[in-house]
Amino acid sequence: MKYAAELLGTFVLVFAGLTTAVIAGGQVHNVGVAMAFGLSLLAMAYTLGPISGCHINPAVTMGMLVARRMSAKDALGYWISQAIGGIIGAGVVLFIAKGAPGGGLASLAGAATGYGAHSPGNYSMAACFVAEMFLTMLLVLTVLGATDDRAPAGFAGIPIGLILTVIILAGIPITNGSFNPARSIGPAVWVGDWALSQLWLFIVAPLLGGVVAAILYLGIRMPGPMISARQAEHALPSEQRERRQTK
Repeated sequence: MKYAAELLGTFVLVFAGLTTAVIAGGQVHNVGVAMAFGLSLLAMAYTLGPISGCHINPAVTMGMLVARRMSAKDALGYWISQAIGGIIGAGVVLFIAKGAPGGGLASLAGAATGYGAHSPGNYSMAACFVAEMFLTMLLVLTVLGATDDRAPAGFAGIPIGLILTVIILAGIPITNGSFNPARSIGPAVWVGDWALSQLWLFIVAPLLGGVVAAILYLGIRMPGPMISARQAEHALPSEQRERRQTK
């Protein structure tokens, strides 16, 4: 079930975010696109968090793995599920885009991540790598802290959704704002060509960002028991009893 939840959650994130960027980008602009991704993650955190922890991002899963909050076997299953969810989500966006005159592959390519000539602001490969790595680090660091056993229970989705909105706002002019290998894999598979040849950066840089975030968090975190993101997303026992009584 947790792998299915990761697939579904990644599909929702990629589909909602890319649909906003590809179909409605001209009306909502960068702020609207960033909010679409952030609000989608916020919604999925409360919908799927109790099932899988709602990583829906291979970089987050990498951070959880390095922080010893999940096993390598589970991480591999999460990565596969997330990649499939991203590909399906981007495929549905492409199908919708083809329904309008002039829409199609070119529209999806405009939302794919790229560097150099394929960066919205023509940023260099090195600049895009650093941006993807360190902005992803902020996201994963927030996830690790918000899902810590000593963080307020039930509120993790709010700071996580907000930080994703912020880093996408910062990153759209640089790379089209991914910070999530699954979000980059989805469009690249359908666009092919340059998107596939540049995809390595949008896999390696975010994963490294997840590793750095986990190392930093382990270094500043006070000693105590570690729990998984899925456990952190569960309601408190008192809240669970109250919900059962109202059914």
